[in-house]
Amino acid sequence: MSELRRRPLPHDFHPPVASFTVLSDDVADGGRLADAQVFAAGNVSPHLRWADAPEGTRSFAVTCYDPDAPTGSGFWHWVVFNIPAEVSELPAGAGSGEKRGLPAGAVHVRNDYGTRDFGGAAPPAGDGPHRYVFTVYAVDTDQLGPDENATPAQVGFMLRFHAVGRAQLIGEYEVPAED
Repeated sequence: MSELRRRPLPHDFHPPVASFTVLSDDVADGGRLADAQVFAAGNVSPHLRWADAPEGTRSFAVTCYDPDAPTGSGFWHWVVFNIPAEVSELPAGAGSGEKRGLPAGAVHVRNDYGTRDFGGAAPPAGDGPHRYVFTVYAVDTDQLGPDENATPAQVGFMLRFHAVGRAQLIGEYEVPAED
């Protein structure tokens, strides 16, 4: 995929908010995703740890989005919200459908695979590198509002109005063209 085909990030259209820090034992910002975060290999959500969220943070939301998917609307791999403000880390695998590693009250909505969990990278063969944007949002309310039946777009709409901070890591992954 050429640089010209790269699409905007989902929060490029949101009002500016404070930034804070997110780190991962599994994703290096700008690096290649490990097989563990690939749908056909491990399909495990990465470890994420954040710090220095802005004042007024009452909960967090975490998303993973591929803006480079050839869909016209990108591809949502993971959307979870209502993570309590005292939580500052999710272990690898917290995005499983069983919610192991997620705090009580956290809500998963369906990703674009149609499941309520983390779905790993799976770009089409030969489509070039895709970016996987892991974003942690600091939210100004304990409960964002939607329930588990919301779409990622509905959650994104709510985050536009309730995010007071944002931190991101971007990993890349591509599948070579088939011979």
